[in-house]
Amino acid sequence: MIVCIAEKPSVARDIAKVLGANQAHDGYMEGNGYQVTWTFGHLCTLKEPQDYTDQWKAWALTRLPMIPQRFGIKLIADKGVEKQFKIIESLFQKADSIVNCGDAGQEGELIQRWVMQKALVKCPVKRLWISSLTEESIREGFKTLKDQSEYQSLYEAGLSRAIGDWLLGMNATRLYTLKYGQNRQVLSIGRVQTPTLALIVKRYQEIQNFKPEAYWVLSTVYRDTTFTATKGKYGSVEDGQKDLQSVEGKEFTVTDIDTKKGKEAPPKLYDLTSLQVECNKKYNMSAEQTLQTIQSLYEKKYTTYPRVDTTYLSDDIYPKCPDILSKLANYAELTAPLAGKKLPKSKKVFDNSKVTDHHAIIPTGVVPQGLSMAESQVYDEVCRHFIAVFYPDCQFATTTVLGKVEEVEFKTSGKQILDPGWRVVIKPVKQDEEKKEGQEDEEKTLPIFEKGEHGPHKPQLTEKWTTPPKPYTEATLLRAMETAGKLVDDESLREVMKENGIGRPSTRAAIIETLFKRNYIRKVRKSLEPTPTGIELIGLIHEELLKSAELTGIWEKKLREIEQHKYEARQFIEELKQMVVQIVNQVMRDGFN
Repeated sequence: MIVCIAEKPSVARDIAKVLGANQAHDGYMEGNGYQVTWTFGHLCTLKEPQDYTDQWKAWALTRLPMIPQRFGIKLIADKGVEKQFKIIESLFQKADSIVNCGDAGQEGELIQRWVMQKALVKCPVKRLWISSLTEESIREGFKTLKDQSEYQSLYEAGLSRAIGDWLLGMNATRLYTLKYGQNRQVLSIGRVQTPTLALIVKRYQEIQNFKPEAYWVLSTVYRDTTFTATKGKYGSVEDGQKDLQSVEGKEFTVTDIDTKKGKEAPPKLYDLTSLQVECNKKYNMSAEQTLQTIQSLYEKKYTTYPRVDTTYLSDDIYPKCPDILSKLANYAELTAPLAGKKLPKSKKVFDNSKVTDHHAIIPTGVVPQGLSMAESQVYDEVCRHFIAVFYPDCQFATTTVLGKVEEVEFKTSGKQILDPGWRVVIKPVKQDEEKKEGQEDEEKTLPIFEKGEHGPHKPQLTEKWTTPPKPYTEATLLRAMETAGKLVDDESLREVMKENGIGRPSTRAAIIETLFKRNYIRKVRKSLEPTPTGIELIGLIHEELLKSAELTGIWEKKLREIEQHKYEARQFIEELKQMVVQIVNQVMRDGFN
């Protein structure tokens, strides 16, 4: 008998149907030589401190650091979990072989490996690795099952992550609670949670400590068009007034007109983070809501595997794209111009070197039914981005007009869309929160000017004030986590920096939710602010190791390298053990103030 184990009952049912295992039993399906069972996410977890020794049961500074010689796992204390595990264990003991059908990622690998270890599995194990739950994908996956040993590095990366989180979380939480908590509350510290909170606190304090400064801008209106002095900001009103007086009553002369044609490529396909960012901006969805919604669409077979960190597709997806496009019935008007033509194959979309475990999120072509509003919105985003990448670039012309009054130069610019291309599919939404100080909307059409023309104008000097940095929203926080706290606008540079991001795409939403639950942050309209508790906690932490987004990003890179066979899991854990000892010793030496 071949036993297949999936991560959820719903996924198990999909697999059982394809395999012909249609006979329902308590905790599993059976038929056609297969038994298909399931977990409910994690059934096992790392042992808690008191499971290793009674000395670690009571919280005491003298017992720190807690570093087990060997880490162990245990069943989660829950009657439903215990019952399902006994069923799984019984099936495993009689199995000729097992197919691990867990979610195809680091966490999915860890969930099933721990269950197999706990059940003392001895028989051969194969791995099902698929990117969607359609019948076709499941059939293809079972034809190309791999030996589980090929995913050993994935398991080691997941295990290293769990052990690293245990070492730092268990020790630092007890350490700070005992030293600074004053018996009032548990001060929770985490490998990713604390640097994320530190980002929010730092931004909040920058805003609170910001002292606005006045500056002046000289502009003039000529032929109903506003031109701005090229000198930029005036630091004093006297300097501005001097130039204002010199241009008043004089004619404005157009000195130069420069028109440059340009093109804008379609937006990239979605990875999980960029989808969460967009849905937060457009629909005010939290990162967690977006994750749950896209996970639901995946389980309903409408979209591909969501917990991905790449915006690229592998070459083998290219031949399937015309068929997927043809099945997007609700978007027939947008897919019609692509039908019957050879689809473009851009390196910005198809690149095997940028795809590891999974490709970007795309629709499967299965026609959705009965979607909730949130599901409809998220599905629409995924479909439109998929259609748009096969559309031509948007063609535009940028016109810059220079003018002069006496010795003062002025400038204006406008952008005119010549051919919308992909913008027919996606209408970009300008986000006020992302506009930089003084930035104007350049998408305006200018009147036709001629070099040398001149005439009257209306100049004015406007007082303005510098503005503080914007508070984080979930969208901008996700981007900051992705780039380890560095502000990066350039899309290609962001791709490079993902290696050093803090947390994984699949865990960032949960980290933000944890900060809410622990009352470290709160939401004020769309903005994220730290609570007094969150500010106090970051203020107590003097060890840069615990709150540095950059250092956490470096650990994340090492975890990725473990997955890629470039770094030893043992070395990573050893480094974290040394770091925990260092932190404990340092905090013990700290004063209470």
